[in-house]
Amino acid sequence: MAENQQEQQPQFALQRIYVKDLSFESPKSPEMFQAQWQPEVKLDLNTSNRQLQEDMFEVVLSLTITVENGPEGSRETAFLAEVQQAGVFLVKGLAADELHRTLGAFCPNILFPYAREAIDNMVLRGSFPPLMLAPVNFDALYLQAREQAEQQGTAAVN
Repeated sequence: MAENQQEQQPQFALQRIYVKDLSFESPKSPEMFQAQWQPEVKLDLNTSNRQLQEDMFEVVLSLTITVENGPEGSRETAFLAEVQQAGVFLVKGLAADELHRTLGAFCPNILFPYAREAIDNMVLRGSFPPLMLAPVNFDALYLQAREQAEQQGTAAVN
C-alpha cells in the first residue's frame, strides 16, 4: 500500500542540464570596438519540449540576443549571441494541465540562469561588456501564450 501511495504522488527530478547549441557572431569587429558604446539590445526567447520516454522530457530554452550599436538611424550589429540551453526532467504523476505548466514555465525557469551565464561568457570572450540579462517571469509568459492560443482557437471557430 505504501508503494501505491508513493507511485501516485507527483515526482519531479532534474536529470541533466546541457548546452544543445551555442553561437556568437561579431560581424563588425574590430571596427565596432572603436565606436562609442550605445547598445540597443533585442532579446528573443522561446521554449520547446518533447517527451523522451514515459515520464522523461527534454525542455529547451532558446535565447537569441542581437545587440546593435551606433547613433540612431545608422546602427550596426555589434554582435549576435544564441544559446539553446536544455535539460532532461523526470516529471511523473501530474495532471495534463499541470504537466504543461511545469514544462512551459517551471523547467525554463530552472534553465534560465545557465543560459544567462553561457550568453555572458560568450559576450565577454567577444570583448564586449557583459549583458547581465534580467530575470524572466516564465509563469507570466506561459499564461500569456496560453491566453493567446485560446483566443486564436476561439477566433478560428467563429
